[in-house]
Amino acid sequence: MAVLLVSHQFHAAYGSELATSAKEHGIALDVLALPAGREARLDEADCERVDAALFSGDVFPDYSRQFFSAVRKAPRLKWLHAFNVGVDHPIYHEMLARGVRLTTSSGSTAEPIAQTAIAGMLMLARNFPHWLAAQRKHLWDPMRGSGVPRDLRGQTALVLGLGQIGREFARLARALGLKVIGVRRNTTQGGTAVDEIHPPAHLAELLPRSDWLIIACPLTHETRGLITAATLARLPAGARVINVARGEIVEQNALIAALESGHLGGAYLDVFDPEPLPPDSPLWELPNVIVTPHNSSVASGNDRRVFEIFTDNLRRWSRGEALVNEVAKGPT
Repeated sequence: MAVLLVSHQFHAAYGSELATSAKEHGIALDVLALPAGREARLDEADCERVDAALFSGDVFPDYSRQFFSAVRKAPRLKWLHAFNVGVDHPIYHEMLARGVRLTTSSGSTAEPIAQTAIAGMLMLARNFPHWLAAQRKHLWDPMRGSGVPRDLRGQTALVLGLGQIGREFARLARALGLKVIGVRRNTTQGGTAVDEIHPPAHLAELLPRSDWLIIACPLTHETRGLITAATLARLPAGARVINVARGEIVEQNALIAALESGHLGGAYLDVFDPEPLPPDSPLWELPNVIVTPHNSSVASGNDRRVFEIFTDNLRRWSRGEALVNEVAKGPT
């Protein structure tokens, strides 16, 4: 019988459904719930029984220390499933180094993140910051003359990363009439979602063609600090940046300088370096910047989608089959 570690919140919400699913598929499963309370700890004997663990969204951030304390003390742990998509945190490298199989919930938040990114694009493209600023001042201030926004149709969006988020963004952007260029390491995949697809080595020559730079790639050794002052300078004057990936991909001071100088026409930013964004950061006050607190994925259906991905993998794991969204061991 496999022993699965879950949070007490997950157990309360999905424990009965999980037990039913396991029974239907002939899986002998003992579900072990973390004790409630941030300071509560799983006892050593229970930790030693754990074969698999689910890091669900309700654990982060308040119960993360409690959860990973138990996971670290589980010598039999063979598989860890994470609710999130990014696995750049050191704890995941630690698990992989131990030989623990790691899977993610990639795809569970692709739609809400892409929709939020599109909303940010539309707000900037239609110059909502102008109207919102006027509203706060109780001013009737229609846009006229040079303030009138360009048509979005016919503009070009350059999407860095064509995972599920990047592909969904591309689909929505093309429906709005944009041309979409995709950049990813493996150009044999994801090409149908975009008008063009190129490897990262072509980034410098693609930037001058791009009205929008959409950052949707994972944080890796190759992408950390990828967007520099030189990168931003290659974008046309007035181009905009959208980042729903990781703050560390962009040199934040260079981004601020490009926004303050007027070279960039605006930005929608959901991620920063560091996080939380310090109260004295200029990004809070820049009139052409929309800030959200690393929250673009929020949606009521996320937990259900994570549950479905996890239970599919649970069936696969119990049968010795290939797992969905398994992370390869090695540097990311």
